[in-house]
Amino acid sequence: MPRSEHTPTVFPTLVYRDAKAAIRLLTEGLGFREVAVYEAEDGTVAHAELAQGNGMVMLGSKGRGGVFDSAMGDAGPSGVYVAVDDVDAHHRQAVEHGVEILMPPTDQDYGARDYMARDHEGNIWSFGTYAPAPR
Repeated sequence: MPRSEHTPTVFPTLVYRDAKAAIRLLTEGLGFREVAVYEAEDGTVAHAELAQGNGMVMLGSKGRGGVFDSAMGDAGPSGVYVAVDDVDAHHRQAVEHGVEILMPPTDQDYGARDYMARDHEGNIWSFGTYAPAPR
């Protein structure tokens, strides 16, 4: 599949005991958009893709077997940083949906504004105005 120079090339990939709950939290509480969700015959999430801006995360259910699932084992929590335009509005949405906030919107010494949250399985999500660009 061809990609443009603007297509992301790095995709954080997470596994969850309850991937369906993670998808709800990420879409409803943290503003991600569901791009694709593929379920296995047993109803677990085989693979999901969620977008935020021009970036994406991929996730699935723990315990499905396979090399990736085995390699991840009991890994975690993980940390993911997401650049957003309006940190305060994004934070308000998270609070309205009961997301656990670890740090409220805070101005940083290097000029960014960000906040930090934890999902229901311990992964740390940071949202802020800093957007590093590859050189």
